[in-house]
Amino acid sequence: MDNCLSTAIIMRINEYGESDLLVSFFTRDRGRLKGVAKGARRSLKRFVNCLDTFSLVTLEYRLKRSGSLHFIESGRLVDSFASIRTDYRTMSIASYLIELTEALFPMAMADQAMFDLLKTSLDLLDKGENRDFLPVIFETAAMRLGGFGINTEKCCICGRSYTGKGPAVFLSERGGIACLKCRQITASSPKLSPDTVKWMCQVQAGNAEDLNNISVADEILVEIKPLLKLHREYQLCRRLKTADCLE
Repeated sequence: MDNCLSTAIIMRINEYGESDLLVSFFTRDRGRLKGVAKGARRSLKRFVNCLDTFSLVTLEYRLKRSGSLHFIESGRLVDSFASIRTDYRTMSIASYLIELTEALFPMAMADQAMFDLLKTSLDLLDKGENRDFLPVIFETAAMRLGGFGINTEKCCICGRSYTGKGPAVFLSERGGIACLKCRQITASSPKLSPDTVKWMCQVQAGNAEDLNNISVADEILVEIKPLLKLHREYQLCRRLKTADCLE
């Protein structure tokens, strides 16, 4: 077994046996992992306040060469993001960010940009910033990082470049926009204004450091929310449980 030390975000905690905990955590260098924290439910030294959902921690663990469960030796708390747990709405948003990350990134698939996006988003939630539209920004960026970015450059049917001079139509089955000559506006193919398309381009091209500088106008929110739901459920082939709390 290899000894590892990683910065991680605690995603899920479950009791395991009489005194152990089963911990799902997302690391910056090794992706999403799962491990057993032996004696964590009674340990006073090795896991001081660090095994709480959403917390940013440093974990020392033994990486098994085979099998999916690793052995977590100890942990150190970096940031508990404690304010997230004091408000139901904020906690629901944080849970949604975690579930979407799990859906997009398989076990042991490292992605530093996704880790930074999740960490920055939890930090903003903890500070109470951009709470109302943070899920929309996060999802737009996360879907791109997970390989499901929305094509906003050209019509996905005829291939004509989108110039931003008129509305477009979103096609979930194509994962992109179409011009009005190729597809009509319907409930399953919603209209997008030039401002909404431009906003999607901005978010998909950005990084975690840009999150706090991005805002969403009300008219863009009205268009982008149903689009993201269509896109997410088509690409992931399922509905996220935590999405019900936000819709």
